[in-house]
Amino acid sequence: MTMAGITLEIAQENLQLWIEAQKAISTGQSYRIGTRQLARANLTEVLNAIKYWNDMVNQLSRAGRSRMIRAVPRDL
Repeated sequence: MTMAGITLEIAQENLQLWIEAQKAISTGQSYRIGTRQLARANLTEVLNAIKYWNDMVNQLSRAGRSRMIRAVPRDL
């Protein structure tokens, strides 16, 4: 099943990429080599993206499952 054109596989790939970005950020927010400086992404934004893609993976995973409800008819 897809949600807004996003498949479960795409959501899982994006989640993995954001998790890898979080790992890279955890080693240091920025560093300097000579006069040049590299600043990494904001950790809060990355964590928000991880939550978004994790929620999307969960939604798409549940969407593929059918729900079965069991009812017992009663004559009152």
